[in-house]
Amino acid sequence: MTSVTPPARPRIVIIGCGFGGLEAARALRSAPVDVTVVDRTNHHLFQPLLYQVATAGLSAPAIAAPIRHLFRRQANATVLLGEVVRIDVQARAVHLKDGLALPYDHLIVAAGAAHSYFGNDQWAPYAPGLKTLDDAFDIRGRILLAFEAAEKEPESQRRADWLTFVVIGGGPTGVEMAGTLAEIARHTLPGEFRNIDPATARVILLEGSDRVMQSMPPTLSQRAQEQLEKLGVDVRVNARVTAIDEDGLTVQKPAAGLPPGETRAADSYRIRSKCIIWGAGVAASPLGRQLAESTGATVDRAGRVVVEPDLSLASQPEISVIGDLAAAKSHTPGQEPQPVPGVSPAAKQMGRAAAANILRRIAGQGTAAFRYRDYGNLATIGRNSAVVDLASPLGPVRFSGYFAWLFWLFAHVFFLIGFRNRVVVLMDWAWAYWTFARQARVVTGLASTPVQAGASASEVAAAEAAHKGPAA
Repeated sequence: MTSVTPPARPRIVIIGCGFGGLEAARALRSAPVDVTVVDRTNHHLFQPLLYQVATAGLSAPAIAAPIRHLFRRQANATVLLGEVVRIDVQARAVHLKDGLALPYDHLIVAAGAAHSYFGNDQWAPYAPGLKTLDDAFDIRGRILLAFEAAEKEPESQRRADWLTFVVIGGGPTGVEMAGTLAEIARHTLPGEFRNIDPATARVILLEGSDRVMQSMPPTLSQRAQEQLEKLGVDVRVNARVTAIDEDGLTVQKPAAGLPPGETRAADSYRIRSKCIIWGAGVAASPLGRQLAESTGATVDRAGRVVVEPDLSLASQPEISVIGDLAAAKSHTPGQEPQPVPGVSPAAKQMGRAAAANILRRIAGQGTAAFRYRDYGNLATIGRNSAVVDLASPLGPVRFSGYFAWLFWLFAHVFFLIGFRNRVVVLMDWAWAYWTFARQARVVTGLASTPVQAGASASEVAAAEAAHKGPAA
């Protein structure tokens, strides 16, 4: 009797374990396939609350979960820590930085997005963005150490520079960051310093368009701006940044009645600040352009890969691109295709849709066009303040203020990964609500960075070079 070798199970590789990659892998848990999840970090990150880590409201473990722990009970899933450097579409293999090659029969690319400085990458050292835990730790250090530097600064103008915080970008991240910074200055830190009054700190939010929260209707945008201004945030719209350096930034549109410390040129004005946070733009992972070059696919201005209605590539249907890396459209019967926004619910839905289409291909069936269900947008402004825009069968539901803040709070707790994280976040928020305290105000690496002493960027670079020693 001759033995029959069972056919090999289809190999599915998923690049990235953000919202899209995680949902795709979970959707395949009961399928007769072998799934390999590759990520450059060992954790899944709940990015909507990342700004809370950056502003010392939450600790990192409260919004992150080890990827291996998430898949410990999914027998068909293998987790690998590694950075993807190349996708060989001819050999159907994913190459990692350490030299490992992963063969695949089907590939889901969910590599996410990075910061975009609109061609001005030289601004990055002075205005960090917020995408990863490392970014959050960096920004947290800059914020807290700015107050420390101001406490030691005898010269009034330089002290004011340290106490001027500028957030660039009026989207959800920028709005939430600016509101929280105002709360830290006015409610958390007063009474802890002897030479400065933290409540005198200035928080400026710059938005290049004519209103903040562009993804929301104008009425809610106006409410968001009003709530920010009530917290003490200086909101400036139609303010385009043209230069950033170690001492501040230049804004194109002139402003009437500039506060002390700002100087005007013919068509611009200068804001002196030692702490600038970037939230104005994102760009797709560089992996998208590399994939497009090897497959003949096209990319949009943000570097996102243009995909077919079923989220696959026209020339390589075995490859699906989802999440922030995909320039996808929602195909609702009877309606014109609509662009899919770069938000976490969209990434989750794309992950499930891509997994379902792979299973259809394996079964020899036709694939289905992706249809995005828009549940709405929400953002918190600060304590007891938020804006909510929900989609419903009866029409949009829009509200703001205290009840919107409660809705935002419970919605984010509900979608957190893991019961422990939900309990921890609720407890931390309850404590902060009643005491105004922020327990995650820990900064490390002070021995190797001179930022707390008020050093310039050139002095920082020199200190880092001395710390690292001569090159080998």
